[in-house]
Amino acid sequence: MSQPQFVRTLDTVALFALFGVTLVGCGGDAERSAPKISQSRGVSTGAEMADPNPLRNAYFGDLHVHTKFSYDAFLNGTRASPDDAYRYAQGEAMTHPGGFEVQLSAPMDFYAVADHAVFLGMIEAMVDPEQAVSRHPVAELVAAATTAEQRRAAARAVRAHSSGKREGLLDMDVVRSAWRETIAAAERHYKPGSFTTFIGYEYSASPNSETLHRNVIFRGSAVPEVPFSRLDSNNPEELWAWMERNRDAGIEALAIPHNANGSDGQMFKPETFTGEPFDAAYAEVRMRNEPLVEITQIKGTSDTHPALSPNDEWADFEIYPYIIPRGMPGVAEAQFGLEPSESVISGSYVREAYLNGLRMAESSGVNPFRFGLIGSTDSHIAGGASGESGFFASAGPAPPPPPDSTVPFDTPTPDSRRYNIRSNSLFSVAGLAGVWAEENTRDSIFDAFRRKETFATTGPRIRVRFFAGYDYQDDLVEDPKMIAKAYASGVAMGGELVARGERAPHFLVWASRDPASAPLARLQVIKGWVDGDVAREQVYDVACSDDSDVDPATHRCPDNGARVNLNDCNHSEDVGNAELRTLWTDPDFDAAQRAIYYVRVLENPTCRWSTWDAIRSGAERRSDLPTTLQERAWSSPIWVTP
Repeated sequence: MSQPQFVRTLDTVALFALFGVTLVGCGGDAERSAPKISQSRGVSTGAEMADPNPLRNAYFGDLHVHTKFSYDAFLNGTRASPDDAYRYAQGEAMTHPGGFEVQLSAPMDFYAVADHAVFLGMIEAMVDPEQAVSRHPVAELVAAATTAEQRRAAARAVRAHSSGKREGLLDMDVVRSAWRETIAAAERHYKPGSFTTFIGYEYSASPNSETLHRNVIFRGSAVPEVPFSRLDSNNPEELWAWMERNRDAGIEALAIPHNANGSDGQMFKPETFTGEPFDAAYAEVRMRNEPLVEITQIKGTSDTHPALSPNDEWADFEIYPYIIPRGMPGVAEAQFGLEPSESVISGSYVREAYLNGLRMAESSGVNPFRFGLIGSTDSHIAGGASGESGFFASAGPAPPPPPDSTVPFDTPTPDSRRYNIRSNSLFSVAGLAGVWAEENTRDSIFDAFRRKETFATTGPRIRVRFFAGYDYQDDLVEDPKMIAKAYASGVAMGGELVARGERAPHFLVWASRDPASAPLARLQVIKGWVDGDVAREQVYDVACSDDSDVDPATHRCPDNGARVNLNDCNHSEDVGNAELRTLWTDPDFDAAQRAIYYVRVLENPTCRWSTWDAIRSGAERRSDLPTTLQERAWSSPIWVTP
């Protein structure tokens, strides 16, 4: 299959134009007081399935994709349906809103359309003359919006209208119809054993116009008649209460927070939504409903920040610093009348949350931050790109360059990109969710979500496994039954290991490269622990490429010499490994301390998408953007408890 070429064209203002809408009305307390189940008629089983693998297979997917039913996606030109999204995930080509074809380099194993529940399907209805809402004055502005400025004006009108009279702007019959189509598409494309679809949606909580968004993923075909949205409540704890009521009614689901990095410190703040201290009941409810967090996606990576991890040389990776959406350049001014502002760092990153959870567990026995990790794309055109060299916009056509722009522009074609807007240029390509599951089915993959045997990548299909145990033999990494023995006498990622006397456990760490990406450079274990009332962290390199040894004093591998040619983006293939594995023991282990361990895998450096864009358009590389990056993967943690 030939590698497709892509145009990157973004209108950030229009993309996030409606995030500030805070309507209330239809779909409120009366509708959510008693859950109603929408039960589908079943799915096609497809070909005969292979026997489940008790040692589990790696499956890759995307749980965060928007289609025309999302208000921001439709406003920016997306007309792809949930059916189109699932066909794209299985390898079919799709037309980007910019008018060119896009296609994945390899199909996905699992997928979920997660359109915004707020205004689900409503913007499409506004431009449909058969719908009553199309005669609303705001709808007339939306229907007439063909330019970037008109889209901004329409978005401002919707937002302004939301603070005044709302009659006629929200039609719950339209919402129900779009939800039924979303369900039906997932059911049509589910092929147990080869391609798994999950029914889902995005809960876009935006208190004070901050991002506390979650994707809600249902286990099976039993789902509510109407999804819970921010029109019902901007408090995520109310979402969990709704999920608990649904669970009692036989509807199982989980919620996955994303873009903690842009939450202005709110996603992992050490108190409840209303400012109360955590208690055991809160922690139990939160972890039952949110066992996973999306650590990486198009709007940045939420692992850690250089200000939080100054001794981690790889902490400054795809940092998207702005509050989403109200602090983003373009959006802040046009939609909120504010100056762009950066997100508060503390409370916005995963690693700090893990450390705070350990400290809470030490002082009170309560830890509400025992979550696993995934990645996804947050594509707003029904599917993401395959990699940096093929990056394309997650939304529709871009506005013209600002009058004072000094960045050269060409007419948008598949070889000419636009990345002059600061917030756009900091966007990342994608992320992927990885799981270890017995088979490619809803039940098996959802069970992996629940036990947190999950991992995240920045796009490449890097596979990573992580185990801990006290009875692993020194030759385990050479044993042909390595994985079976690792399961039999230890715990996998996402699990808890209780300390055994003063002994230090062994950690089995393994990763293999994506053949379509770069070789692996190093394996790392990130440790967090509590020392008195202080939480600390340490990054250990545990396996180096090219048979190099870790320096025991610095815990670092030597530079393997991998380089990138910035004239054509060719990268080193003669150094680095296809696979890295090791049995590691923490040299600083203290059985009396609570600790958390998770794995980070780094590839050799490759070109960032913005460097590819500069080369293809003949423009100068931006001096304020990284020219290269190191794609990576993270495992879910293992908690070691005294």
